[in-house]
Amino acid sequence: MIRVSRNGLVYYRFEGLADEPGLSHAVFTRLGGVSRSPFATLNLGHTVGDDLEAVRINHQRALAAVGWPREAVATAHQVHGNHVQVVGEGDRGTVQRATDGLVTDRPGVLLMLRFADCAPLLLYDRERRAVGLVHVGWRGLVAGAAPAALARMATAFGTRPADLWAGVGPAIGPCCYEVGPDVIEPVRRLGLSGPPVLREQPSGRVHLDLWSAIVGQLRAGGVEEIEVAGLCTACHTEEWYSHRAERGRTGRFGAVIGFRA
Repeated sequence: MIRVSRNGLVYYRFEGLADEPGLSHAVFTRLGGVSRSPFATLNLGHTVGDDLEAVRINHQRALAAVGWPREAVATAHQVHGNHVQVVGEGDRGTVQRATDGLVTDRPGVLLMLRFADCAPLLLYDRERRAVGLVHVGWRGLVAGAAPAALARMATAFGTRPADLWAGVGPAIGPCCYEVGPDVIEPVRRLGLSGPPVLREQPSGRVHLDLWSAIVGQLRAGGVEEIEVAGLCTACHTEEWYSHRAERGRTGRFGAVIGFRA
């Protein structure tokens, strides 16, 4: 990924989307905001216990860095599910209820979701000029959030998997994601092909490779062009919020994607 720093605010961009005309995207880090510890500093989550005025300023700073107005944002109350909502001009400035995926083909609508170990999944249909943003943790993986987004884009916009670019953003990596039977069994039942996504360690414990699991679901759905950030949020809390590494007391970083009007 491409690291961008502007006046102390740091975000990343996928190389595969860097030169797409009219397309704006970013995965923000925790750097460049005003929130205090344990939410320091660019917390974009309203429901983690942070001062709401600080969160408002953080949103203002993040959006200014990528050149979008606050009123253009369509976001969601995330619940670790598989509901994917189509949004348009009339959904600018709204929060979709119980939703973990947003898709649009409307210019001037900026999709935004928030993360702290779960993976941001960005989708781009070059042929139909449509985009998607999905929140995928282990529950979303098992629920099929990524396949649901592919199906929703196909239904809403006529998207074909072969026309899609997909980016799996920073998330907890297989180095740090120890899981127990409550995760192991439902993940195993997915029957994902490709490299093993459940990795037994010398200690006998099992780690989940969330990145590869999402890639496996995308490839099973026909997506060929996939870029994986390979950045572990739990290893790098100097730049990312990590629910696991910070024992649940932390903020949320944001990801955005949209076409400029």
